[in-house]
Amino acid sequence: MKFYDCAMAPSPRRVRIFLAEKGIKIDTVQVDLMTAENIQPAYLKINPRGIVPALQLDDGTLIDETLAICQYLEALHPEKPMLGTDAKSRAVITSRTLAMEWDGFLRASEAFRNSAPGFGDRGIPGLGGITAIPALAERGMAGSRRFIDTLDGMLGKSEFVAGTSFSLADITALCVVDFMGWLKVTPTDSHPNVQRWYRSVSSRPSAAA
Repeated sequence: MKFYDCAMAPSPRRVRIFLAEKGIKIDTVQVDLMTAENIQPAYLKINPRGIVPALQLDDGTLIDETLAICQYLEALHPEKPMLGTDAKSRAVITSRTLAMEWDGFLRASEAFRNSAPGFGDRGIPGLGGITAIPALAERGMAGSRRFIDTLDGMLGKSEFVAGTSFSLADITALCVVDFMGWLKVTPTDSHPNVQRWYRSVSSRPSAAA
C-alpha cells in the first residue's frame, strides 16, 4: 500500500493520527497542495479527483475519502478498535465522525478556501477552476463558531465525542478544532467541555502525527 499525504493539510492528518494510534506503518508520498502538485498530470494519473488523502492498494485500487480509508485499515487491523466494536458503537462513531466533517470541517474549509490568497481559483478541494467567493468565507466563519458551541454541548454529555472511548470521531474533531485555529476560531472559557476534552486528546502521542 501507498499513502498519499500532505503534511500541512488537516484531512490527511486524520489518517496519520489513526495510523499512529494503531501502530500501522505505510509507505507515504507527500503531495504539495500549496504548489498545486495535486492537480498536476503526475498526481492526476494516480487520483483523477486531485485530492488527498488517498490510499493506493497493492492491486492499484484507490481509496480517497478519509472515513473509507480508516474503515479499510480498521478491517485489516482490528486491534485497538477506533470505529466501534458492535453495531451500535459503529453506527454512533460513524454518525459522529460525519457530523464533525459536515458541521465542522466543511465550515472551516469554506472559510479558509474562500479567504486564503493562495486559493483564489481553488475555492473547493480538488481540480481547481472554481473561484473563491468572499461571502462564503463569512458563512464558514459563522458556522465554525457555531460548531465550537455545539461540540461543547456534546462533550458535556460524554467524555469523548462518541461516548466513553477515544475514536475516529475524536480524531476528526481534533483536526477540525486545530484547523479552525488557523481562522482564529478557538474554544474559550465559555467552552469548558471542549477545553477539557482538547487537553486530553491533544496530549496523546498520536496527535503529533
